[in-house]
Amino acid sequence: MSEILEIRWHGRGGQGTVTAAKVFADACLSGGRHVQAFPEYGPERAGAPLRAYNRISSHELRMHCPVLNPKIVVVADPTLLDSINVTEGAPDDAIFIINSSKDPSIIKAKINPTKNQKVFMIDATKIAIECFGRPMPNSPLVGALAKVSGAVTLETILEDVKKSFGKKFAKKIIDGNLEATKRGYEEVKEI
Repeated sequence: MSEILEIRWHGRGGQGTVTAAKVFADACLSGGRHVQAFPEYGPERAGAPLRAYNRISSHELRMHCPVLNPKIVVVADPTLLDSINVTEGAPDDAIFIINSSKDPSIIKAKINPTKNQKVFMIDATKIAIECFGRPMPNSPLVGALAKVSGAVTLETILEDVKKSFGKKFAKKIIDGNLEATKRGYEEVKEI
């Protein structure tokens, strides 16, 4: 892992994007890293676009500002590709993880990656519906991010999902989120 891994999440209020950033940070913390996870809200309402950020490092983090040049960009809501420039500030070697069921060529055209940028896709919403009955793509995206980034193992992610969700939800929901996270890790594909 490079000195500092910076991640920017794009989603809408109510999709679990902020929770996903926090769960990923907690798992990296459990893996011995220094972490930050924080949101940036516009209007605080369900459906409003929002951003969340992660910083992951093997050294203490002293920077406290938004992530301007993310190495990885995670897009929880594919409709944002039509209204927000999710590539803003992304370096030439950035990685994009997009939740979508659309044809990969459509997604790639919307991202328009440079030669060295990589685009990954996963139908995280479908996985969430199949695993726990709600269109909340956060757990599958956490699994996909773990796989693509290599910042944390699947086992560590699953333990932290269990800890994070175990305080608030019934066993059935926890088990569904664990399965969704595992499937996200297994099913994310580079396009």
